[in-house]
Amino acid sequence: MSPFTQSLIFAFAAASANVIGGVIVTSHKWARKSLQYFIALGSGFMLGTVFVEMIPESFALTRSAPALVLLGYFIVHMFEHTFASHLHFGEETHHEELVNPAVQISALVGMLVHTFFDGVAIGAGFIISPGVGLLIFLAVFLHKIPDGFTISSIVVSSGQSNSRALAAATALGVSTLIGVVVVHVAGEGVNYALPISTGSTLYVAATDLMPEVNREKGVKMAVVVFAGMGLFLLVRLAAHF
Repeated sequence: MSPFTQSLIFAFAAASANVIGGVIVTSHKWARKSLQYFIALGSGFMLGTVFVEMIPESFALTRSAPALVLLGYFIVHMFEHTFASHLHFGEETHHEELVNPAVQISALVGMLVHTFFDGVAIGAGFIISPGVGLLIFLAVFLHKIPDGFTISSIVVSSGQSNSRALAAATALGVSTLIGVVVVHVAGEGVNYALPISTGSTLYVAATDLMPEVNREKGVKMAVVVFAGMGLFLLVRLAAHF
């Protein structure tokens, strides 16, 4: 079996975990308060991913990483304040959404690129050897369910339907499969997208989601944010164990 075929099989398994994360959110009618907690948990998880995983990896890839991270941050800022602010989201948008509907698009774009690099990592691992590829797959698989859970929570909290939330989680999985294909075709040229994705993910977590979390007074929300970061650290520890 070729490295490409092996990486596709394992990437499909990882992509399925994204869908599972979406099903967890969409299979139950969550109360508004519960959605706020989901957003807080997702914010902490995303911030942990950015500062502990994505920034160091970006800096290791290219000396231009600091500028590219900043570029990614301001690309999302411009997107939200120009194009996304004029989008029409249809009848499925509710008046009681917890986060601005534009946030879901920014979050999805950032996480699509992030999960794309999950596929890149899996593909590159199997090019090196089946053993390395399997280890990378396990590391990726462990955070796939939280990724699907996070994006689905954001979509539902912006007033969109469960079907759109599940579609967003599925899109993350598809992006992973695309990453596997691209790494076997394009090679190292795709590395510059990771720092840009880092900046966009940082914007979504810190500028879009955290202000919503801060609307809820009291210590509970802060604890949930820390729990999100703790969840990321546990997943990372398990992946490197």
